[in-house]
Amino acid sequence: MERALSRRTLLAGTAAAGAGLAWGASGRAVADGWGRPVGQRAVDAEVARLEQGLIELRRDLHRHPEAPGQERRTAGVVARELRAAGLAVTTGVGGHGVVGVLRGARPGRTVAYRADMDAVPPKDIVGGGRAAAHHCGHDVHTAVALGVAQVLARLRRHLDGTVVFLFQPAEETLSGARALIDTGVLERTRVEEIHALHCGPFPVGRFAVTPGFGMPGQDKAEVTVSGPAAPDAARRLADEIGALATVPLPRTPADLERLVADALTPNGPLARFVAVRARAQEAGVSVSYRCWPQERYLDVRKDIRRLATSYAGARVSFPAEPFPAMVCPERDAHVLAHHLRHTLGRDAVTELHAAFPPFSGEDFALYLDRVPGTFTFLGVRAPGARLTTSYPHYPDFAPDERALGIGVRAMAGWIAERTHRAQGLTGGSGGSGGSGA
Repeated sequence: MERALSRRTLLAGTAAAGAGLAWGASGRAVADGWGRPVGQRAVDAEVARLEQGLIELRRDLHRHPEAPGQERRTAGVVARELRAAGLAVTTGVGGHGVVGVLRGARPGRTVAYRADMDAVPPKDIVGGGRAAAHHCGHDVHTAVALGVAQVLARLRRHLDGTVVFLFQPAEETLSGARALIDTGVLERTRVEEIHALHCGPFPVGRFAVTPGFGMPGQDKAEVTVSGPAAPDAARRLADEIGALATVPLPRTPADLERLVADALTPNGPLARFVAVRARAQEAGVSVSYRCWPQERYLDVRKDIRRLATSYAGARVSFPAEPFPAMVCPERDAHVLAHHLRHTLGRDAVTELHAAFPPFSGEDFALYLDRVPGTFTFLGVRAPGARLTTSYPHYPDFAPDERALGIGVRAMAGWIAERTHRAQGLTGGSGGSGGSGA
């Protein structure tokens, strides 16, 4: 089936598609017999019916975490729930990925919604762990996406267009998005834009948008040092490379609170940063670092080479390219913020002024490199709770479950609006650059 609207037409917002279809001044589609589109009141009513079941579903996923690339059980649960809701389901996409397609009863646009399914590997849990665990909120993401699918399926007779749900494996290793994209799923389903959310350390009920920012990418370096004094030289070099960092790793809850405050500050300490981890080995240094904007990787690579070559016989290697930063287009983030304020209230949205968190990335960047979209943080911090209970990868991560219903309300209404809208998103950064994990 051909796309109803070309990208150029979408951006211009000037064309109509489908027999008897015209776009009114409000951007809403009108046609004989179509009736009313999906409304937020109807969405809220369905969420109220489904919310407790989604909480139980999330608890089940939480009890059965699966490491990146091993999401067999989670994928089975997802496929079962999507089929029960009446979606067309494909499994085994890019590994254990699951794709569910919901076709509305009326013409419209094709919009994708992505959720990641994997748990945090033990080595990536702050302080270390004994097994993979859902300390990043991917169980919440999966449950919210299933809720969105269930709500919109119940309202299918009022839904325009098509929604493609992408349940992705292996986000924690930055390999799942690429594997899923490489199957050609975006092209086969003719996705025109894509959306996602992520748990964040903000009060439950609040969303954080990142116009012009997003999450940093990642670059790596391996330095080898030769000679009998190599171990000592490697330790010194690791300290020198580590000193390139402009933002230190948080050591205390107060450090974490400061990071969040800095991300909310216009032109604050995190508007530009370098975050570095340099580990000395027997005869070299292993380096992993992130920066913002991503153009700074060129300068950081020069600095690492300069420091390394001050040691006789040292050799430095980098990957061909850093993993890209995830950049949230400025205009598109503001469109989402407007929708969320209208849906949930003016106090429901805050705006980040930095790539956040500075030590984490997102392979959702790879989708945004191909189609326009949005990414927002879902606040999961319970009133009075320690920040670590809502800060991903901490061992006491325990999101407030009320965030599930809030997330479904917001995203189901947003996706229904996007399939119904005449005008597409802009794409492009519209501001500072950056992506990765």
